[in-house]
Amino acid sequence: MAFFQYKAVTPAGEVQEGVLEAASTQGAVARLQEMGLIPIRADEAGAAKAASVAAGATPFQIPFLARNRITQNDITVVTRELATLLKAGLPLDRSFEILINLAPHARVAEMLGKIRNEVRGGAPLSKALDAQRGLFSRFYVNMIRAGEAGGSLPTVLLRLAEYLERAKALRDSVSASLVYPVILAVVSLLSVVFLLVGVVPRFKPIFAGTKKAVPLLTQVVLGAGDILQAYGVLILIAIAVLLWVAARRLKDPEVRYKVDRWLVTGSVIGSVFSRVEMARFSRTLGTLLSNGVTLVAALAIVRETMGNSYLAESIGAVARELKEGRGLGKPMMESGRFPMLAVHMIQVGEETGRLDEMLMQVAETYDHEVEVAIRKSLALLQPVVILILAGVIFVIIMSILSAMLSVYDLPI
Repeated sequence: MAFFQYKAVTPAGEVQEGVLEAASTQGAVARLQEMGLIPIRADEAGAAKAASVAAGATPFQIPFLARNRITQNDITVVTRELATLLKAGLPLDRSFEILINLAPHARVAEMLGKIRNEVRGGAPLSKALDAQRGLFSRFYVNMIRAGEAGGSLPTVLLRLAEYLERAKALRDSVSASLVYPVILAVVSLLSVVFLLVGVVPRFKPIFAGTKKAVPLLTQVVLGAGDILQAYGVLILIAIAVLLWVAARRLKDPEVRYKVDRWLVTGSVIGSVFSRVEMARFSRTLGTLLSNGVTLVAALAIVRETMGNSYLAESIGAVARELKEGRGLGKPMMESGRFPMLAVHMIQVGEETGRLDEMLMQVAETYDHEVEVAIRKSLALLQPVVILILAGVIFVIIMSILSAMLSVYDLPI
């Protein structure tokens, strides 16, 4: 048995917090329901502090450390909690009152207050969300609009929450896998810089005092150390300027299109990026279709939410062919820009009348493939970085050693 810190709502709409004992999270939720409460959160007491920090709370309210923006994680949490409250039968405006009290920080509370005021003024929820200056994507807003039209807003919100949580889980998995290789690469680079700037120059007076020529490799290493000492700051500035110029150039549609095309067609990384984009396309389109959005309208929304302009162009062409009655799978296959397995699965979905289900299956398949491919790539990257570091350090050490042996006329 463990202790769980919970937040729940009474049938009257009052927020309650406390601690209870249960065997699991599901058991804690069941106990809260038996008590006549609507469970909002139930975190194991030992992990409650970490969960609150992840949700946005800070243990010390230092002004300059306070959060000043709304993250995608905040949107996901709000979506899940709103779905829970509406599913329990609370009215929309009362649900927003409760969410304001549960907000992790002031910006979220302010946003929820604006949405509540719009809803109280008679605006539909989709319009109130659309007015929040781009915080909610067009995909999100259209999902809500479809839920309102079909009278299934709580169900749509639950699906939205699941969609956002799956997308976040994939991002977190990739980020977590990248932490160690990035740290290893940074430490490797700093180690090489330290050797060239702090260690190698100490041998220079020794070599100069003997008035003997040193090997070419030693001259190269000593020259590299001199360059880093003299122009290290300028090199960092130059790198920063190059990154800034590259970021500016990526805003040019033509440059961005060429980069996006290379990302999905490249021989090394193309397969991974094409699967990532296909998983996103399939999950978004499948979620829209399962909530009553027409295929033509759903493709228009998906095109705007695609991060890759090269594939977005193809989706636009597919949408035009769809209007002419050619279906979805055939134009996708003719474009040659989408993975063949995904296209065949989509065609099967069209033939069986279960396109939305098949799209979700495509998303599941490619999510798994992407995760496996990234883990394999990162597992290979770590020894490669170590070998490169070992090779560079070996070259530096051998350059000094060979020079010392040459200076003192010792056999190598």
